[in-house]
Amino acid sequence: MSKISVEIPDELLADLDEHVGDDAKYVNRSDAIRASIRKNLDVLDDIDARHGRLEDE
Repeated sequence: MSKISVEIPDELLADLDEHVGDDAKYVNRSDAIRASIRKNLDVLDDIDARHGRLEDE
């Protein structure tokens, strides 16, 4: 798995951290960020499909 580094505004990081921890939805920040990226890519795929921009698999 590749590692990347990103800069995130403090406000977004604080919001993210509310969902990370033992009693939260995500185990760690990396898990939360990966889930967010997956969801965003799914949304973008849906938009591309509606506009006929997806290639046939």
